Amino acid sequence: MSAGGLFVIGTTHHRAPLAVREKLSLSAEGAEAMRRELAAIEGLREFALLNTCNRVEFYGVAASPDAAQRVSAAFCARQQFDAAEFDKIRLDLRGCDAVRHLVEVSAGLDSQMLGETEIFGQVKDAYAAAQAGGTTGPVLNRVFQKGFQAAKHVRTQTAITEGQVSVANVAVDLAVTIFGGLTDTRILLLGAGEIGEKTAKAFQSRGAAELTVASRRFERAMELATTLGASAMPFEQRDGRLAEFDIVVCATSAPGVIITHATVRTAMNRRPSRPLFFIDQALPRDVDAAVADIDNVFLYNLDDLARIAEENRVAREAELAKCRAIVNEKAEALWRQVAPQVEALATPPQTAPLPQEKTA
Repeated sequence: MSAGGLFVIGTTHHRAPLAVREKLSLSAEGAEAMRRELAAIEGLREFALLNTCNRVEFYGVAASPDAAQRVSAAFCARQQFDAAEFDKIRLDLRGCDAVRHLVEVSAGLDSQMLGETEIFGQVKDAYAAAQAGGTTGPVLNRVFQKGFQAAKHVRTQTAITEGQVSVANVAVDLAVTIFGGLTDTRILLLGAGEIGEKTAKAFQSRGAAELTVASRRFERAMELATTLGASAMPFEQRDGRLAEFDIVVCATSAPGVIITHATVRTAMNRRPSRPLFFIDQALPRDVDAAVADIDNVFLYNLDDLARIAEENRVAREAELAKCRAIVNEKAEALWRQVAPQVEALATPPQTAPLPQEKTA
């Protein structure tokens, strides 16, 4: 094998806590700028970027031994993150190991919540963005497409997705524990994206009737509110009206905190006897962590929800050995198919030697 080849580098929740992932997460604009920088890296033949709340991963095909390292360096420079520190938490897989990792990620085997289903759509979106940007080629196209097939096979042939395996379901269970039921609770959804919408629907499926949506784009809040049969509220009113709500689901793409300690303390002065429950699904986090120190306030972020979900792993753990056997079989077969193409792309073309001059 050449010094280049198929690779995946990045970091995940396994290696980086939430506070570090916040620093490494890419906004939509940052991700687009990152793709432009990667396109200019010499020796990087193909690439795709997977950017979620639990991972930032770069899949690529390199024609030179240092192309993958240049990807890592460009990412650290953009995020203003120390390269030596990134090396300590960096995932770095090559060849068949990279293929295996993609299948495991797509199947939900590498997730904080084992067997969760949202990641499959996120990986498909990442691949679609790479395709649209013209940064995939014969290798990554085959790896991703066949990888999706393998992941679907894992999910349909095993019980890995059974049980409460989503942030939304875990959050709803927590709310029921805190309030004893959801019929009389008032819920505020901050952010009108897909994650927030799924959580709102999970609450409604368990009896929550009074839901209000607020988004930095009011027209988007109106659209989602109409879909959910809820009401919409201007985003700027969140502080003044916070005391009206029992559960606040935070899922914005804001670059920093939108719910401060002072705001929550003021709200609790108006409702001291009734709990206030924050579900912070955002990265970077929407809610000041110090909020958790206020009496009768409950705050759970992504890592908190994942830890609770561990209690639901037992049934799915038994399926892991079966899942990994399928993944290994599919990954090795796929790698045998693409290895020759990877080798061809990663090996510099040989130039013919110049003819030697004859001497008398």
